[in-house]
Amino acid sequence: MDGILPLWKERGMTSHDCVFKLRKILRTKKVGHGGTLDPDVDGVLPICIGKGTKVIEFLSDSGKIYAGEITLGYSTTTEDASGEIVEQMSLEKPFSNEEIDAAMQRLTGEITQIPPMYSAVKVNGKRLYEYARNNEEVERPQRQAFITSFQRTSEPIWDAEKKTQKWRFEVECGKGTYVRTLSVDTGKVLGVPAHMSDLTRLASGGFSKKQALTLDQVAQLMEKNQMDQALLPIEFVVKDFQRVDLSEGQWVKVKNGARLMYQELGLLAMPSAHLAVFYKDYLVSIYEKHPSKNGVLKPLKVLRTALEEEE
Repeated sequence: MDGILPLWKERGMTSHDCVFKLRKILRTKKVGHGGTLDPDVDGVLPICIGKGTKVIEFLSDSGKIYAGEITLGYSTTTEDASGEIVEQMSLEKPFSNEEIDAAMQRLTGEITQIPPMYSAVKVNGKRLYEYARNNEEVERPQRQAFITSFQRTSEPIWDAEKKTQKWRFEVECGKGTYVRTLSVDTGKVLGVPAHMSDLTRLASGGFSKKQALTLDQVAQLMEKNQMDQALLPIEFVVKDFQRVDLSEGQWVKVKNGARLMYQELGLLAMPSAHLAVFYKDYLVSIYEKHPSKNGVLKPLKVLRTALEEEE
C-alpha cells in the first residue's frame, strides 16, 4: 500500500499515536506523518504510507492554515492553555479592535521567533522540552518564519471580572512557524502577557479539513476494502514541482541513480528548485542541483526502480 492520506487528528492524541494506530488499521509498518500536532490541537495531519514515506519532507515544507484563539492577561510555561501561569497582568480596560489588528499586522511577513521551551527543537543534541522538564535553562536559537496572513476573525471579548481579553484568529504560515509563540508575541506587541488558548489546523500538505478522514473512518474503509477511495498517489506531493517525463533510455539511467546534465533531460535551463522525474506517469525520482558541479543534477530521492508490480 502506497500513498498519501489526509487524516483528521482528534484532540488528546499525539501525532505518533495516530501513526501507531494506523499501522495496526492498515496492517503495514511503513507509515509516517508530515507535520507534528500537539495533543491539545486537532486538525489536518498528512499521513504517508509505503513509498509515500520517502516524500514526507516535501509535505512538511508546504504552508499551513490554523484557526485559534489568543487570550491576553497571562502567559504560561507552554505558551498554550495546558501550561502553568508564569506571568499575569490585569487588563483594566480592553484593547480596541484597531489596536489588536495593528499588533497582528506587525507580525506578518518574515518574522523572527524564539521556539517555546516545550518544543522538539534540539539544542546541543537535546530537545528543548527535555530541558524544560528538568527545569534547566538553555539559550534558545532564533528562527525565521514567514506569516502570509494573520487576521482576527471574531469580536474581542473582555472579561471584566477576570480582567482578560480574548479573540479568534486565522493564520496562514510557512514551515516551522510556532503559532503558540505568535500568540505570545502578539501580547508582547500590545505590552501584556498572552498565550494561545485554542488551536485547530485547517490545512496542511495541500489538504483541507473537508478532505481529512478520522481514524474511525479509515478503519471502516479498510474493513470494506475501500482504502483506494481515501489514498492519494504519491504523485500528489509533487504537483507543484517542475516535471520532466523520461524516455526509456533515460529511465535506465535514472533508476540506477545516475547524475545527469540538465540538457540530457531535454531542459533548456537548470531547474531553480526540485525536479519531479516521471516515467510512464509514475513519479520515479526527485532530482536537485548538484552542490558543486555546474549543470549537473543529482538524485535527491529515488522512489521507484521498477514498475512491473504497478503496471
